[in-house]
Amino acid sequence: MATQSTIRSIKKPQPISMGTTIKLPPQNIEAEQSLLGALLIDKDAVVEVAEILKPHHFYKTEQHGNIFNAVVELFEKREPIDLVTVTEKLKQNGVLDRVGGSAYLAELVNMVPTSAHVLSYARIIAEHALRRTLISSSTKFVEMAYDERSAINEIIEECEQSIFALSQAHTKRDFIQLKDALAQSFDRLDEIQKSAGKLRGIPTGFKDLDNKLAGLQDSNLIIFAARPGMGKTSFALNIAQHVAVNAGVPVGIFSLEMSQEELVDRLLVAQADIDAWKLKTGRLDDKDFDRLSHAMGQLAEAPLFIDDTPGASLSEIRTKARRLQAEHGLKLIVVDYL
Repeated sequence: MATQSTIRSIKKPQPISMGTTIKLPPQNIEAEQSLLGALLIDKDAVVEVAEILKPHHFYKTEQHGNIFNAVVELFEKREPIDLVTVTEKLKQNGVLDRVGGSAYLAELVNMVPTSAHVLSYARIIAEHALRRTLISSSTKFVEMAYDERSAINEIIEECEQSIFALSQAHTKRDFIQLKDALAQSFDRLDEIQKSAGKLRGIPTGFKDLDNKLAGLQDSNLIIFAARPGMGKTSFALNIAQHVAVNAGVPVGIFSLEMSQEELVDRLLVAQADIDAWKLKTGRLDDKDFDRLSHAMGQLAEAPLFIDDTPGASLSEIRTKARRLQAEHGLKLIVVDYL
């Protein structure tokens, strides 16, 4: 039978230097040990944590990460999971001695009486792993900021992408039971029924298109395709203008070719309903000017944002869109063109 000295002999986490302060990286060794013990005494416990944890999430990756990896490998092959099979798998992987041998595995088994809290252990481990990743990323960002050879825009973009990726990983969606989805659908359909004849989504300003789409819906990806000179830009601008001005919904326009001035002129012409040729040639009469002034006031109040960076990359558009969403609650993005 293994003794408590087995665990005490394991190398303790080494402190790291953070500025002038010495701190241990976020970790919970007891949670790691308890989780592994739970997996060894309950072959079904791994089902609850396999989607949450990966071997690299363990602070003691070489030790606990390898043990967890062995458990997952057995689980994926539908093989029994217990002290004997995990020991054999670690031996096959050539890491049994590295993890502390069979004596350490036996010690883990004796640490927990039940697997009831295995999910809580997993969440603790995952959260500490995320904190360590944040610290590591922040250190990298500091080094990049000190390196004057790095372009500041590239640094900012990489920082935003890294943080966004961490956020996405932290907020992964899980399965939803059909009965819960049905309850949500019933509420949604009931609301539609009460507003019979009204669009479910945001009106585009084009009746035929709205009849086809039932308005613009959340998460829709809509592509307008046509040959050059067929009016794709004007069509997209008209929709963006209608959504922002009439519905008051925040819209971001990314124009990779047309300048801000050209876009604004088109928006003014459409909103004021005046002749574009008169605007371009300075032939507006007093009535046109009155309509133009009124249109400017309407557009000025609209949550419409324009970016005319020539040849902007997809990552640049994504970064700017995320920032716009965070600051203004962006709901619609128009990219001219793909």
